[in-house]
Parts: sequence; C-alpha cells; structure tokens
Amino acid sequence: MTKQRSRRTVLQTLGTGLLGLSGCLETGWFPTGDRHTGPVTILAAGSLTNVLSNGLAPTLNTPVQIETHGSARIARMVADDIRHPDIVVVADTALFNAPLDPSWYSVFTSNAVVIAYNTSTEGGKRVGRAENAWYELVAEDDVDLGRTDPKADPLGYRTLFVLELAARYYDVEDLTATILADEQIYPESSLISQFETGAIDAAIAYRNMAVERGYDYIDLPDPIDLSAPEYAEDWYSTVSYTLPDRTAVQGGTISYGATARTMADDVLSVFNRLVRDASLRQHGFILHESFPNHHGHVPARIETPDHPTGRSTAERSVTRPVSQ
Repeated sequence: MTKQRSRRTVLQTLGTGLLGLSGCLETGWFPTGDRHTGPVTILAAGSLTNVLSNGLAPTLNTPVQIETHGSARIARMVADDIRHPDIVVVADTALFNAPLDPSWYSVFTSNAVVIAYNTSTEGGKRVGRAENAWYELVAEDDVDLGRTDPKADPLGYRTLFVLELAARYYDVEDLTATILADEQIYPESSLISQFETGAIDAAIAYRNMAVERGYDYIDLPDPIDLSAPEYAEDWYSTVSYTLPDRTAVQGGTISYGATARTMADDVLSVFNRLVRDASLRQHGFILHESFPNHHGHVPARIETPDHPTGRSTAERSVTRPVSQ
C-alpha cells in the first residue's frame, strides 16, 4: 500500500547551506600516521549536502571542506584527475567498479526513491490525493514533474529504474515514454528547492531530500523504491542504464559508499566518523544493522565492528561484490 507522509513533521530546523563549497585541494597521498596541512577535503554526492554540512561537520574537531555534485560526475572528475579529494563519497557503489576502481570502500547508508509533491500547487495537491495512481497524474500535461539527469547522477538513472519497475508492478504501459521529458531535468542539489518557487508540482526524489525540507511525499512499495535488499538480486537487477562513457550500471538496492584516498590520521578520523554518522537516520537515510560494511583491502585504521579502533594487521581482505 502506498503511504503518505505529513508536511514538515520532521527536521524543521535543518539548514541547507554548503560548508566550504570552494573546490577541493590537491592533497595527494600521505604515509600512514602523517597529518596534512589544511582541511580534510570531501567530494560527495549531492543528496548528502545537508547531512554532511549540518549533521557531520559541526561534530568534528577537524576542519573539513565539502564539495557536492552528482555521483556520476564526481566519479569522472576523480578518474580524470580534475579533483583530488581526501575522501570520495558516491550514492551508488557501482561507480567504484567503473569508472573509479579504489582498492577498498565502505558501504554506510541507503535511501529510498519517493514521489515528493507540492501542496502549494493544484497539480501537487492532485498528485498527493492520487495514492497508487500517482503515475497517472504525473503523466498528465498539466502536472509539472522534476527529476535529475541520468547522465550526471544515480538519482537520475534510478528514476528510470523506478519507472520501469513501476510499469511492471502496476501492469501498465511504458511509463518512461508517457512521463519523461527533457525539460523536467534539474541539478540534484536544487531539485526539491524548485517547490519553493512553484516551478514543479512533483519530483522523483530521494526520501532524505523530502525529509530534510519537510515536503510531503508518497512512499512507494518496496518492489519499486530500491530500498529493500530482498528485491535486489531477482527484481531490481533486471533494469540497467548505460552512462555516456559506456559504463553499464545495473539496478540494485541504493547503496552509498565512501573511500579515503589519503592515509593521514585526520583524514581517517573524519572517514570513520562519516561512515558511522548517526544523524543520517534523522535526515531521512536508511541505516541497516550491517552498516558500515567494508569491501576490498581495508587499511588497518579503518574501524570495523569487532575492532572499533581498527585492525592491528596491515589490511583486511573482504570479498568485493560485482555491483550493488
């Protein structure tokens, strides 16, 4: 059953500003145990902007500099040596298979795709009343829908996944053909803010994006919203998208991943706090008991559940999945 959430019942006081949105410093690699000059630089997925700037950063003793973009763009910026951050955080760990290829990473949170709607517009109100028939309303010409670019970030291609899965789930015709148009595309960081100007009636968004701004939204069924691990292998994985660089991304449970590119003490301290940030749940993200879980050749000082201060050995090998 599709569920609706009341407007502005959560996180009334959250801000939306960026902390240090001025580009990352070229920090390079440092020997184990060293510190480096300047703030720890974080290049992160746009949907994490608020929680990193207003949830994590104020709790740290180490200054951080945060820059956010769509995750597919982040992956290309790092792979092409355009940015050299200390920590890279993406909204889809599949990007750590290609175009990035770190020797290790940590999966630390999840999310769900929802239909956010604007109660200040007539079209938005109609979508809110639609319940399970939301897809019929957003297909109409007089309802303005917002989404993000599938070429630039995972939310964009996950929107395509959701619509394809929804068409099967509701047994209707191809929803990507009836719903999508180029003029619907907005940057991930400003998608939900379009509600404030009345530019859109509804948006296909991450749940945290609606929660952080207090916007009403429709929770989609588990087989559609990409949040339920039990549907990952046999259902979510049946959809895919090919990025402009020909990287094929397969559907799966939404998985946010992070890796540190600098082995300095202050960087690893920030990393360990980031992947265990309890404020993620308050901001609308999903925290499974298994988080954070590590993949690849994990450095000794990355905290693990059984060794909260890190392994005593040089590295810890963990089986790395093909994709998330």
